Amino acid sequence: QVQLVESGGGLVQAGGSLRLSCAASGRTFGRYAMGWFRQAPGEERDFVGAISWNGGTEYADSVKGRFTISRDNAKNTVNLQMNSLKPEDTAVYYCAATRGSGIYNQRAMYSYWGQGTQVSVSS
Repeated sequence: QVQLVESGGGLVQAGGSLRLSCAASGRTFGRYAMGWFRQAPGEERDFVGAISWNGGTEYADSVKGRFTISRDNAKNTVNLQMNSLKPEDTAVYYCAATRGSGIYNQRAMYSYWGQGTQVSVSS
């Protein structure tokens, strides 16, 4: 029903910036809640940020003030602007979607997932 593809990952030095993008196909996600999660090797997939269908946001404490999530429903895209990157931000970043009106920070709430994009931050 919904397919998600992340892009924009790469290698940056600490203090640098990256902008991730999530493109959807199959059906518009104008009424879908969206989230970003990340997973480092050998660790769990953790919440990064989420955005409701009408633009409300929530962030993990570890990224507050540094990351910003946004969406363009007409283009079926969601973005994650990452500034002041730290080595501990290194992970595979995943875009997720679910049909709902709220802001969700739990993996189990999401029905659709992208394939992930690698973000590496060197010290």
